[in-house]
Amino acid sequence: MTNEHAFDYIVFIGRFEPFHQGHFGVVKRALELAKQVIVLVGSANKPRTIRNPWTVAEREVMIRAAFTDSDRLIVKPLRDHLYNDALWVTEVQRAVTDAVGSDVSQKKVGLIGYNKDHTSYYLEMFPQWEFVNAVNVGGVSATEIRDYFFGGASDVGKDMLIQAAVTAPVFAMLKGFRDGPHYPQLVREHQFIKDYKKGWEAAPYEPTFVTVDAVVVHSGHVLLIRRRSEPGKGLWALPGGFLDKNETLQTAAIRELREETRLKLPTPVLAGSIKAREVFDHPSRSARGRTITHAFHFEFPVGELPPIKAGDDAEHAQWIPISVALEMEAHYFEDHFHILEHFVGRS
Repeated sequence: MTNEHAFDYIVFIGRFEPFHQGHFGVVKRALELAKQVIVLVGSANKPRTIRNPWTVAEREVMIRAAFTDSDRLIVKPLRDHLYNDALWVTEVQRAVTDAVGSDVSQKKVGLIGYNKDHTSYYLEMFPQWEFVNAVNVGGVSATEIRDYFFGGASDVGKDMLIQAAVTAPVFAMLKGFRDGPHYPQLVREHQFIKDYKKGWEAAPYEPTFVTVDAVVVHSGHVLLIRRRSEPGKGLWALPGGFLDKNETLQTAAIRELREETRLKLPTPVLAGSIKAREVFDHPSRSARGRTITHAFHFEFPVGELPPIKAGDDAEHAQWIPISVALEMEAHYFEDHFHILEHFVGRS
């Protein structure tokens, strides 16, 4: 290692939706400190939503376009594990080992980031790497950039704010994206969420919603529905919905299951087939607001698949082999892939 670099490698983890001036400042500092910078792009393999509008490949282009010495950057995708920190840490460690090589223990590796609030707790999960606290570039927020960008028709004021918040190559990419095929649907979803939140903006405090989801496994297949409308129009989801004020969670799960799939199994049979139940409460699991869901795992080990038919707000209902369903992460609504993965695991 030469005297000019404190580290052989330094790791920077983020979603970069989009890559903005704050991120640019961190990577620039990392390049000063290390021979090579490993940029791990989170929320990989997710569908396009207003929270994650750009693919890993698109975000890598944003990152590399900002630097003339981008050959010193190692950019790798990083899957989410919303309800299993140990698995997520393992993914990070595996990505770094893959970038560095089997002699990773012989290299000096650092971790760079900005410890802004409670969401930065992950920075403490890697005691084997020296932590470098990056300088915060004030006034930059990826959430605000997305709100401006997907908030409707372009205007000079919005474009000036966005242009000031991102690098020139990223701004050029964003303008091109605005003319592409994905932008209109994301604008519609942004507007839906905005209108949805207006319904309770006068409340004295932000409400917490309670929902239910049904994970129905039958003869090696799982029952999924395709969503008919926003949010998540066209994405696959578990049958489910909001809890009514006069019903139990289990009753709600069975009701929503029947309404959305017309599953022709008697209620006592469904109730008797519940194998497990779990709460899923990641704070950012839903763009609609703080939403806690109670998922019920219904299991039928053998037998002919019962007939189903899409109903309620479902566009389509289908029995899908579990092996196939677990390869569809990029097509699921909200955290439904992680819920399914929790109950049936991965091969």
